[in-house]
Amino acid sequence: MSVPVRQMWTIASYVLKQRMLGNKRYPLVLMLEPLFRCNLACAGCGKIQHPVEILRKHLSPEECFAAADECGAPVISIPGGEPLLHPQIGEIVAGLVARKKFVYLCTNAILLEKHLHKFQPSPYLTFSIHLDGPQEEHDFAVCREGVYDVAISAIKTAIAQGYRVTTNTTVYNNAQPEALREMFDTLADLGVEGMMLSPGYQYEKAPIQTLFLQRQQTVSLFRKLFSNAKKRWKFNLSPLFIEFLQGAWNLECTPWGSPTYNLFGWQKPCYLMNEGYTRTFKELMETTHWPDYGRASGNPKCANCMVHCGYEPTAVAQTFGSWNGLYHTAIRTFFGPRQKNLPPLDEPPSSADSGSGTRQPLGEFVALSPLGNASSSGSSSRSSELAGVASCQLNSSPAAAS
Repeated sequence: MSVPVRQMWTIASYVLKQRMLGNKRYPLVLMLEPLFRCNLACAGCGKIQHPVEILRKHLSPEECFAAADECGAPVISIPGGEPLLHPQIGEIVAGLVARKKFVYLCTNAILLEKHLHKFQPSPYLTFSIHLDGPQEEHDFAVCREGVYDVAISAIKTAIAQGYRVTTNTTVYNNAQPEALREMFDTLADLGVEGMMLSPGYQYEKAPIQTLFLQRQQTVSLFRKLFSNAKKRWKFNLSPLFIEFLQGAWNLECTPWGSPTYNLFGWQKPCYLMNEGYTRTFKELMETTHWPDYGRASGNPKCANCMVHCGYEPTAVAQTFGSWNGLYHTAIRTFFGPRQKNLPPLDEPPSSADSGSGTRQPLGEFVALSPLGNASSSGSSSRSSELAGVASCQLNSSPAAAS
């Protein structure tokens, strides 16, 4: 895990305070979307499929600050769209940093070098640069040639100017483990602070639906990714979440852990699903029927989800809220991701039993327990060639540029 001590201490203190106050539902990361407009049209994205009149709008700095104050989360992720297209993004980031929020500005980096002068290096500001693999794989994923080279140049420039830089990689079912491991080496050589990985969520409006991983495909792929992991690879992920992706821990989703605020208000129930909006954060927390979400609920929209924004909050809360989680986190922090003694892969659950098993109340975290205690006849391996996807044309995005 590659997280500065100051940030780790702030988050740990926040979690412990919430537990001491008896709060079972509290946010860790505010997903602040100041606009939906983007200068790319990626094949697996479901966030930019809005009418033109919506894509032209953006939140004001005052609206962003009000959401941050109302929510109270210690970490703020600014996705989009492309945040650097916002005309006041520098003012927004400065205001959030002044509030001592740990800000992750998510960007495809096309405009980063042009707009770096709008920001100041700070331990509270990190540029999270989207990178989905080495050159060929990344340019295919974003449907435009040359974006990988631009992103690498921006990473070098930002690091040279003293900024914190991490990367954000969304993994789909056409991912090649060796190609991603090659990217890990490249990013380690560049000196990025940490790499974030997450399987892609199956957005209903994504233009190519065959991209997305089923749950057992995710486990199989991430086992290959972390097999013989190199110590110089630094991940911006909690060790428990890394092991969850490999099927080693039974964690339930925390849908309220990463609430979203955007042009329409507070999005129900989470960053990934769009089932309405509320005017206030309090209304979101009190009126959303949380037992309807998470894998244990049987909700088909949650059956294959293992996405970072839903499960990392669970892993973090377990890390700082239980001795078991703290112990295993310490072990993995010092010795790296688990390489051996992973449980056997289970058979993929059918649609009929995706919600089977002992139901855990979503107001509490599922106790950590290794998966695979029961014998399984499921195959422990799968073809090294993951399913291909319909090709996307590499071209220029029709979306507006700054």
